[in-house]
Amino acid sequence: MDHPQSEDSHRDARRVVITVTRTGGIAGRRRLWRAEPPPEDTPRWEELIRRCPWDEAGSAGAGADRFVWAIRAVDGRTREAELADARLEGPWRELVDAVRAAAS
Repeated sequence: MDHPQSEDSHRDARRVVITVTRTGGIAGRRRLWRAEPPPEDTPRWEELIRRCPWDEAGSAGAGADRFVWAIRAVDGRTREAELADARLEGPWRELVDAVRAAAS
């Protein structure tokens, strides 16, 4: 016999959490931003996450005095990437900018 999922368990299954950590730079400071959008915004955030080329992230290799961005997205599965500042463009930039805006 199937039991319908409660609204709360459905919401937990669609929970999205994204963290962005920026390290490096001249001062070597570490910054952290975190977004955990409400359930009604989940589809938009899932789309931002899906558009990022997670399998192509590669090694950060930032170089001296450059930023390195560590991005972790949990949306039913966990994805992680580490990017040099020069590679933070396109979908990556959109995701990072959205997380930073949501965290402020």
